[in-house]
Amino acid sequence: MRIIAVDNHRIVREGIKTLLEKQADIQVVGEARNGEETIALTRELSPDVVLMDITMPDLNGMEATRQILNAANPAVKVIGLSVHGDKRFASEMFMAGACGYLTKDCAFEELTQAIITVMAGQIYLSAAIAENVIGAFIASSSYRDDLRIPRLSAKEPLVLQYISEGKFTKDIAGELNSSIKTVEASVARS
Repeated sequence: MRIIAVDNHRIVREGIKTLLEKQADIQVVGEARNGEETIALTRELSPDVVLMDITMPDLNGMEATRQILNAANPAVKVIGLSVHGDKRFASEMFMAGACGYLTKDCAFEELTQAIITVMAGQIYLSAAIAENVIGAFIASSSYRDDLRIPRLSAKEPLVLQYISEGKFTKDIAGELNSSIKTVEASVARS
């Protein structure tokens, strides 16, 4: 997997690069310090994944994500990597087209899991942020007024938790001693 690491702090970029390049199937092909550089590098290098800082000078990560996905390379997967655990930033990144969002205090294993998850065509949201996002969504008046919350079975909250952790359906089925079809039905119902 070809990755561009984006952060306005050089030491953060270099740290991410050093850790990721220890993985056999990951190559950091470029580094950028702002949104403008990221757009140019994405056009030039056609990475699989861009690890995008959110708050940067010149052009922030949200706008850079929009521009990358609208013009430069709509097939690239963007993962927001930020100090901000606030739902506003995560929501804005997903609205811009990102496939994942993590805070910078995540473990390296979570970062690699996020990359694997988005490369598999799935969305990744850090468990640390998922609680904030889901809590805000449930608390919103339009959600309460427009939807009825279905009653979940005993295993369905666990299925949702495993999904938020980036686990695959097959792995969830094994953890819960359920069939893959049962887990898929739980996901569809939730």
